[in-house]
Amino acid sequence: MDFFKTLKDADIQTSIGGKGAWCDNVFVERLWRTITYEEVYLRAYDSVSAARANLRRYLTFYNTRRPHSSRAGQTPDQAYHIKPQQIPVAP
Repeated sequence: MDFFKTLKDADIQTSIGGKGAWCDNVFVERLWRTITYEEVYLRAYDSVSAARANLRRYLTFYNTRRPHSSRAGQTPDQAYHIKPQQIPVAP
């Protein structure tokens, strides 16, 4: 069965801009660039399981300890999981 027909039958819209349409997945592309430059290119994994374990470790680091300039120096966990301080309402 055709993949796109399956999606259409399930009423799922796709976003495929074609060659050169970088804006469709710019965030994933940027994440993958970071992973490859900060983790993958620096290691020689002995096995697929070692690669998986190291990528799991790196993604934990990326989300919990690595500050992000787009998040004003916060980690993704800080930006998304910690409630912002309450601003008191004037009486």
